[in-house]
Amino acid sequence: MAHPSVPVPPGDPVDTLLANVAARRDELVALTQALVRIPTVNPPGDAYEACARLLGERLAARGFAVEYVRAHGAPGDSDAHPRVNVVARLEAPGGSAGGDCVHFNGHIDVVEAGAGWTQDPFGGALVGGRVYGRGSCDMKGGLAAAVIAAEALAASGLRWRGAVEISGTVDEESGGYAGVGYLAERGYFSRPRVQHVIIPEPLGVDRICVGHRGVWWGEVATRGRIAHGSMPFLGDSAIAHMAAFLHRIESELQPRLAQRRTAEPVEPPGARVSTLNVNSVHGGQPDQAFSSDAQGRPTGELPAPVVADRCRAVIDRRFIAEETLAEVKAEIVAMLDELRQTRAGFDYELRDIMSFLPTATPRDAPVVLATARAIARVLGREPRLIASPGTYDQKHIVRTGRLDQCIAYGPGILELAHQPDEHVEVDDLLHAAQVMAVAAWELTGSAAGAG
Repeated sequence: MAHPSVPVPPGDPVDTLLANVAARRDELVALTQALVRIPTVNPPGDAYEACARLLGERLAARGFAVEYVRAHGAPGDSDAHPRVNVVARLEAPGGSAGGDCVHFNGHIDVVEAGAGWTQDPFGGALVGGRVYGRGSCDMKGGLAAAVIAAEALAASGLRWRGAVEISGTVDEESGGYAGVGYLAERGYFSRPRVQHVIIPEPLGVDRICVGHRGVWWGEVATRGRIAHGSMPFLGDSAIAHMAAFLHRIESELQPRLAQRRTAEPVEPPGARVSTLNVNSVHGGQPDQAFSSDAQGRPTGELPAPVVADRCRAVIDRRFIAEETLAEVKAEIVAMLDELRQTRAGFDYELRDIMSFLPTATPRDAPVVLATARAIARVLGREPRLIASPGTYDQKHIVRTGRLDQCIAYGPGILELAHQPDEHVEVDDLLHAAQVMAVAAWELTGSAAGAG
């Protein structure tokens, strides 16, 4: 059932819009809790359709045209775990002619809960003015705030133009290929359909994120020769070869990377340098837990006495705007080639997993300026422009959608994402919703036609 409109008093229409959002505070909390309580854990991609339906049915009841888009054939999609996205559009009364479309995009997937919680990770508890739960901060709270912002604008009684869209998309935590990437390939994030995109990632209610560092994920494999573990001199350990490579990374490459600083305002400041993380190492026999009792007797399977003939390492390289992807890859290849020449028996294979270039929305883009003005109005202070240390779905909108009018703005503290007791402040949810409502009103062209 549609929320009743707030009567329009004489005076500043922005005040009307802010009041309309404020009147929905309890709805905003309840929607955030409802989203958190659907455990959309990725991997494997649980409960995506249930979460998409919750959003879609709510928005359809408020006049939005709703589509459910399953990413058939995309990575991870299966009948057991269908990659279902929801896209909802509301055009201004009389149609969208003469105004722009503002699209709010939020991902519905969350990472595993992990250990260390004092609250139920999927309970959505409201404690001390905070909503707790996995995804409350990253980014179901932001998505709920966007929904409330759009609903408040639609029901404000103000004249507005253009259109507002909201999407709940999947798999952002694993690259976004079945979510925003899939939709971008089909024109959902391109002109003339959309002119401005706001992604409510948890980057702070007084900060606007205009881009992110680049990323290259690669897999290095070393090979050896199997032999009896009591006579390792007859074999050749792939793990030892990998250890030599990882030692070079730690002792030589990482100190060099720490000296490379970007001029971009990446937050937190520690991410203003190039970084490399060894994501995982897999070598020798399949991973399993070996155990024994108090007397030292084995209680399960035992390892076989062999020299490892295979080892793989996955590296996560984040690079700054001042570097190129070609340079990033060449640096790793040079280290591996040197080991091949100087270390007996060393050989390797290198495979690309994923890469995205750094992105940066122009500082004077309408979506940046409108959101900055809205923050100043709602919070009474000028916002900071920042860049993100990690990629998010802006990469697909810029690269595939060819749309550079995209920012991340939303409630929550990035450092709480993926942590135990993840939470979001209710006041931040409300302020973010107000900012997004005011920015959308201006970006659709409504502010210019007011009065």
